Amino acid sequence: MMMRFAILGLAMFAAVEAAQAGEPKAPITFERDVEPILTRAGCNSGPCHGKASGQNGFMLSLQGFDPTFDHIAIAREAGGRRVLRSAPEQSLLLQKAAAHVPHGGGRKLDPDGPFYETIRRWIADGLPRTPADAPKLVRVSVEPTERALKPEESFDLRVTAHFSDGSSEDVTPLATFGSSEATAVAVDANGRARAGKLAGEATISARYEGLFANCDVFVPLAGEVSESEYAAFPRANFIDDLALAKWKKLGLTPSAVAGDATFLRRAHLDVIGRLPTPDEARAFLDDPAPDRRARLVDRLLQRPEYADHWATKWMDLLRPNPYRVGIKAVFNLDGWIREAFRKNLPYDEFARRIVAARGSTFEQGPGTIFRDHREPIEIAPVVGQLFLGIRLDCAKCHHHPFESWSQDQFYEFAAFFTRVGRKGTGLSPPISGSEEIVFTAKSGSIKHPLTGAVLPPKPLFGEAPVSDDPEADPREALARWMTAPENRYFAKVMANRVWGDLMGVGIVDPVDDIRATNPPSNGPLLEALADDFRGHGYDVKHLIRAITASTVYALSSEPNGRNVADVRNFSRHYRQRLRAETLLDAVGDVTGVPDSFDASPPRSRAAATWTNRIPSLFLDTFGRPDANQDPPCERTSDTAVVQALHLMNSPGVHEKLTSDEGRVAAMAKGDATPKAIVEELFLLAYARRPDAEEAEVAEALFRDPQKPRRAAVEDLLWALLNSPEFVFKD
Repeated sequence: MMMRFAILGLAMFAAVEAAQAGEPKAPITFERDVEPILTRAGCNSGPCHGKASGQNGFMLSLQGFDPTFDHIAIAREAGGRRVLRSAPEQSLLLQKAAAHVPHGGGRKLDPDGPFYETIRRWIADGLPRTPADAPKLVRVSVEPTERALKPEESFDLRVTAHFSDGSSEDVTPLATFGSSEATAVAVDANGRARAGKLAGEATISARYEGLFANCDVFVPLAGEVSESEYAAFPRANFIDDLALAKWKKLGLTPSAVAGDATFLRRAHLDVIGRLPTPDEARAFLDDPAPDRRARLVDRLLQRPEYADHWATKWMDLLRPNPYRVGIKAVFNLDGWIREAFRKNLPYDEFARRIVAARGSTFEQGPGTIFRDHREPIEIAPVVGQLFLGIRLDCAKCHHHPFESWSQDQFYEFAAFFTRVGRKGTGLSPPISGSEEIVFTAKSGSIKHPLTGAVLPPKPLFGEAPVSDDPEADPREALARWMTAPENRYFAKVMANRVWGDLMGVGIVDPVDDIRATNPPSNGPLLEALADDFRGHGYDVKHLIRAITASTVYALSSEPNGRNVADVRNFSRHYRQRLRAETLLDAVGDVTGVPDSFDASPPRSRAAATWTNRIPSLFLDTFGRPDANQDPPCERTSDTAVVQALHLMNSPGVHEKLTSDEGRVAAMAKGDATPKAIVEELFLLAYARRPDAEEAEVAEALFRDPQKPRRAAVEDLLWALLNSPEFVFKD
């Protein structure tokens, strides 16, 4: 029968034979029984003995990633004073944990509970390790995997460990739990999930011995939505079907489809990073063809601005500091990436050329990346995060606290880069102008920092056989494994990255952090996007076309009563501030006064600048990355008061508005009517015609006898530039 025990004020179940039949108790071992207790009690967490320097002279591996280290620390370190086999109750390990003696962490074990008894028996039995031939843990599952709750309703999770011999065991009492959104659905230490008072969703993660399993919990909005309302939603492709399925679970209803003007501006800014001209806007808005939106996207994907816009996004991820690796090397890398997007190079080929780059940094752009990241432990996490969405940095020093990647796996992955050789004078910042040749060296190895063992190249999962041929580059094997169809991460992270760019937030967010404890908001949709991307030859333009063809992409940002709180399920469009380069180019286009940039051809656009070291107060104000910072600052999309003040008061913007060579001066000199001028400026800034009220207010500026015609045009354009509708992509 099942008996309920109280432990640390929480409830757990333990199976106990009726009438104590006298059957021998199963042997207790360290890995299977004791280590999970230490993890559940928090003894090996970061704030306690699991931090890098331990606590009060006692150090455990973080979250129990290294059982051998932990066993030695408990059983042998400090002369074995932490355990006393002849009198287990007097062991310092139990005395501290039960707070029988002062302990900074407080009471961790109830002396009358089964956890305490398990550790006591283990000490009395001689501190046994789990036998080498014992069944291995292969996976963890949780039941249920999905559950809908009403507000403040609760249920219990059950965690099962599955072993290599086919056996399984209920390990719920030894698992640790976490919620991705505790305000929506919280979970206690024993796996009882409880919904909050408001509608929402959360993923409950259960962890046992470093492996995870998830349960998705939904708290739908109150009230019923008729099936006919969902059936009326115009579905254009698989994206709409999968988004709609998620909305039904949460009781969300989508916003209306955005108007043509909104779609026109949105598509231009998303696909090519620039505003439509007034003539382009008129042609689209007056086009009665039902397929005008699809044809618009097709035209945009063929425009030369497409390559610059999307290459800039990748240069954010790859661009080194030219003062570190050399101006010519960075210029060459920038040119290579832009050319790759001009040619629509398949994404798998793009990745392979980067990962296995060789040649001169003056001739082969991707080689510059290996000039910048010179050690295997530097380049390995870059490749893992960029192309797999796996953040490995934590595993460099210890087992990843939120994933299953171990320190061994990190260095085995880094071993693929140990034979990267370089010829040249190396780096000499701040002036590193020389050429460097990246080649495959005859030898190279990497050692585990703790054990000193030389580790062979090995992928994070699956197989990536490295040729015995001394001329073969291990990176080629890595590139094949990484881009193979069975590697689900590769297509998934790029699909998520592009989705995040177009939709305002990733299905997984951050877009390059795919892990069990950072679940997608719509897993089936992300899988379908990845499959479609893979099935079409990793064609980035096809991926963009598929997303922009969906009704989900075309939704208005105006919320309704049932989606006003939605920030992750795309039942409405999420507005984004324009990227720094896009906004600066837009100001230049609208005012008719282009910018000039150092180290760039005349009349270059901001989207075509090859390095962020080119001075621009405007671009810095609106969040472009700064490679000169240590660590390099990432691009920011946040809004700030200084940005609003810059647009209102910047001498640069003022000079464009008042330039004798600009659009304002030309309009003031021309013979266009105030009505025509107002329409032209609205089409320039917003890609739409003004409504009646806007037209009346704007045209009134020209009727003021105290205001010259040119001043009226300046004032109107200044007002349009400083509006949220201009600064944000709707």
